[in-house]
Amino acid sequence: MTHARPLTALTFDLDDTLWDNGQVMAHTETGHYAWLDAALTTWHGARLGTLGRFGERFPLTAYQQRRGELATRNPLRRGDFTWIRQQSLYELLIEYGLEAAEARRWATAAMEEFMTLRHRLTPYPEVEPLLTRLGTQFRLAAVTNGNVDLDRLPLAHHFPVRIAAGELQAPKPDARPFLAALSRLQATPAQALHVGDSWDEDVLPAQRLGMRVAWIDKRDVGLPASLSGVYRLTHVRELQALIERLATGDR
Repeated sequence: MTHARPLTALTFDLDDTLWDNGQVMAHTETGHYAWLDAALTTWHGARLGTLGRFGERFPLTAYQQRRGELATRNPLRRGDFTWIRQQSLYELLIEYGLEAAEARRWATAAMEEFMTLRHRLTPYPEVEPLLTRLGTQFRLAAVTNGNVDLDRLPLAHHFPVRIAAGELQAPKPDARPFLAALSRLQATPAQALHVGDSWDEDVLPAQRLGMRVAWIDKRDVGLPASLSGVYRLTHVRELQALIERLATGDR
């Protein structure tokens, strides 16, 4: 594989590439479910003796199991995490004893709380100046399997092109999110470099298309295999140096 053409576009994964998402999701997962349990308890206090507490009848593990079951039943929507979560909550609330309209309302409210918590994140300090510099040299796109809404984050202005792969019903490693981004960036695979932390969902599909890839090896496991056009970094802060190296023809 040859990458003779100069780079004109960069595509970025988001979670665990531009910020550490582990603690964010751990807090969000428990936080929105606890919020729902507490809000339901206050709302139907008079019926608590009949229905019991939602969180006791359906602990967090039941919610997690239902999401897995729902994804299996709806394989085309397995990557649409917002829908999976909200529909799972709706089904559990119906089983809890709520009428359909009430269940839908509370599932929606819980997901609004989820999205509030989901966006209480802090990008790595190097990210803002890095994207500012890169945005003067390249066209930038976000390609994510997650359900983060960039419009809720200060980084939004760096990404005029945003591909939410789950909403396309084609989560990475499907090639379609990458192809959609390349089309909107008006770039060929040979003109683009993808930046991401997942070997299976970022590196392999982008490399197969002919894109160059900057793999963020956060866990310092080393390259599982030597692939043409794949460059290992330990942190996104190293990306600028890689791009400068590639521009000089140093592979």
